[in-house]
Amino acid sequence: MSFKDHDKLTFIADAARDFSARRISKRDFLKKMSLAGVGFSAFNLGLLGSTRPSRNRSFGIGDAAYAQDADVTKWLKDVSGPFKGTKIRYTSEATPPTVVLDKLKGEFTEATGIEVEIEIVPLEQVLAKATQDVQGQLGSYDLYYLDQSWVATFAQDTVDPIAYYKEKPDLAMPGMDWDDFSKPLVDGLAVYDGHWVGIPFDIPIMVTMYRKDILEKHKIAPPNTVDEFVAAVKMITEAEKANGMYGTGLQAKSGHYSLECDWTQVVWNNGGSIFTKDKKFSGNDEAAVGGLKIYQELLKNAPPESTNSTWDGQFQMMASGQCALVNSWDEFFPGLDADGSKVQGLWECKRPIRGASYRSPGDAGFGEIPNPAHQGGSILGLSKYSKNVDAAWIFMQWACSKDIMTRCTLGGGFAPMRISSFNDPRVKAKEVVGPGTTRHLPIVLETINNDMASEPDMPLWAGFSNNEIPVALGKLLTGQDYGGDAKKCMDDVAAQIDKAVAEAGL
Repeated sequence: MSFKDHDKLTFIADAARDFSARRISKRDFLKKMSLAGVGFSAFNLGLLGSTRPSRNRSFGIGDAAYAQDADVTKWLKDVSGPFKGTKIRYTSEATPPTVVLDKLKGEFTEATGIEVEIEIVPLEQVLAKATQDVQGQLGSYDLYYLDQSWVATFAQDTVDPIAYYKEKPDLAMPGMDWDDFSKPLVDGLAVYDGHWVGIPFDIPIMVTMYRKDILEKHKIAPPNTVDEFVAAVKMITEAEKANGMYGTGLQAKSGHYSLECDWTQVVWNNGGSIFTKDKKFSGNDEAAVGGLKIYQELLKNAPPESTNSTWDGQFQMMASGQCALVNSWDEFFPGLDADGSKVQGLWECKRPIRGASYRSPGDAGFGEIPNPAHQGGSILGLSKYSKNVDAAWIFMQWACSKDIMTRCTLGGGFAPMRISSFNDPRVKAKEVVGPGTTRHLPIVLETINNDMASEPDMPLWAGFSNNEIPVALGKLLTGQDYGGDAKKCMDDVAAQIDKAVAEAGL
């Protein structure tokens, strides 16, 4: 199917609204999005139909350690005179920085007289609102939250922040320091066709986490490799199962994107990829099937509820003391250290476990990057159609400044976008056990800079990763089909996917 630009945007907006109103199923919505060439990045796919969970984050924004930088406040007051009384609007799903920014926006308004309305809605509504806005060039929203997989779709509708910073020196925030944004994040999230579409804003990424007390009890070193991880998981299950603890916990819910995330990582770690450079599905080759067999072994050493758990269930297994080792999202970590946590101070974090070798991006397909750390991020974009573009630009610079990104991190303990935020004394001071901990962030920065992996970038991927792959995997792992044969399962998936790719002319 082909679309004129206007028809394509209408199609996307209508489908997103229909899914939001539950007039169509998630499967049908993803099929429509694949026809329109719109995808969803890792992690965000599973957020369709809901808002992002808070994972017991602390949002203590009030004390002196969080006070706004005086130089920032002075700049805001100096630059905002012509825009007092203006109102700007921004819609987003409940990303960690958005949630904290919503609590800080009053400081911006007090300093500038510019009112800010942040509308937090489920992801599909974000897409519908942004699409409708750019279609009619309405300027109803001044800023857009953009999943990394939407960047190409909206690239022509946003202002290049680097170019605008140079074009508007009278509005340029001193010390913005564009080189302070992590280069892997800029390249992986924000740049399209050689220019910035927006500013990196959020980055969930997989790391390895472990219960140090359990590993010490059994004299097990924190694992660095897949083989070491599997061996440790088996040993802990054998020793601790009678006490209600398993070696690991998984996000293996049948038919859910979280299961696809787990599967993708074991495939990469075993030297495989999802596609090869000839655009054929390769989840059924020797390396990928070997990774799936490893996952089947891990499942034997995980709580039975793993096959009915998404990332929320996996987090609960960690927080309740049911498992000792996971390779999963860094966003879990602050919740484990929250006040009242049964495991406060017992979990540690390290760079993700590695396989013996990785397939090169050149030998994979559709822009896939095999690596140890599955990621999914987003950017903040400035609308070309904003009726208050300069006021919105002032807010965007403030929201993405060193000071505010650091304070957002302090409010939630999640990974910041700026290198300086990782090294800020306020952030370093919270590298201790307790609510809002940042003690995992040095590892997260190393992981971003060295280990980032990305799923294929193709129109049909949203459907494959949310339907064909996790549905078949679920049948295999729960014994509903395939008789436990990983190769048979993946051959079935390969036949479905290769046929769909061929029919789509990709």
